[in-house]
Amino acid sequence: MMQISNTILMIRPVNFRKNEQTAVNNYFQEDINLDDITVIKNAQKEFDAFVDTLTAKGVNVVVIEDTKTPDTPDSIFPNNWISFHSNGTVGLYPMFAENRRNERREDILNTLEEKGFIIENVMDYTSAEEDNLFLEGTGSLLLDRVNKKAYCALSDRANEELIIEFCEDFDYLPVIFSAYQSVGDKRMLIYHTNVMMCLAEHFSVICLDSIDDKKERKNVVKHLKENGKEVIAITEEQIHHFAGNMLQVLGADDKRYLVMSSAAYNSLNSSQIKSIEKYCEILHSSLETIETCGGGSARCMMAEVFLPQELD
Repeated sequence: MMQISNTILMIRPVNFRKNEQTAVNNYFQEDINLDDITVIKNAQKEFDAFVDTLTAKGVNVVVIEDTKTPDTPDSIFPNNWISFHSNGTVGLYPMFAENRRNERREDILNTLEEKGFIIENVMDYTSAEEDNLFLEGTGSLLLDRVNKKAYCALSDRANEELIIEFCEDFDYLPVIFSAYQSVGDKRMLIYHTNVMMCLAEHFSVICLDSIDDKKERKNVVKHLKENGKEVIAITEEQIHHFAGNMLQVLGADDKRYLVMSSAAYNSLNSSQIKSIEKYCEILHSSLETIETCGGGSARCMMAEVFLPQELD
């Protein structure tokens, strides 16, 4: 069982913009003073450079072109609607924003099968949308695949019943907590766990300050430490530069990399960088337009593929 993958699925955007339907509870989204065509062009340029950064290190990136219709401004963030597991199971997830539900495309599964990946089973949680219950894939669920634990911060997009249902189906232990950010003078729930926490093989980058409840904070740290993970703490200010939104991947010759945006990298201090580099090299790429309009960063753009492969 591997914690990290050499294969990443990414969706190249064609209609990218600030999604008005997600902005209601994603406080990381901002207005940008550019017309729509420039925004899309900038996002595509950032996307292509990011893919090049990964493939140059031997990461296998499966790029799928988005379609013009239906309208899917957030299709660049596929990890919210789909997850891939080493037993051949695919998870499909219920999405908070109605226009994000259109991102789910069966042809993507066909493409993976054509590339030799084996899909045995689909666990489909999307009917929960009818009850206004949501769980947005590995945006919400941080999976410790080796130790079978699912870390999840509750929010409008991460329903506790669905977390527990997922954990029963996939045989994970749920580690549930609430994570907050300051919006004006209020503490508001952070929309996705993977904005404030990253889980790698031997360490976790996490904003412990966002877990206001001391018992919950202690419990998260206990679970990380009992599985031998070094806890690398980041600040709330750093998560606003997407320093929590990172993913460890496997490149050529089994070399490990921690992937993040340049904004995230530039927000880290030297001791945090040193702690990470004990375990792996850092890769970063500028995602300024995508982060500003989309309110998501490097990790959100990568859906890890753990499916078994046909032998040649």
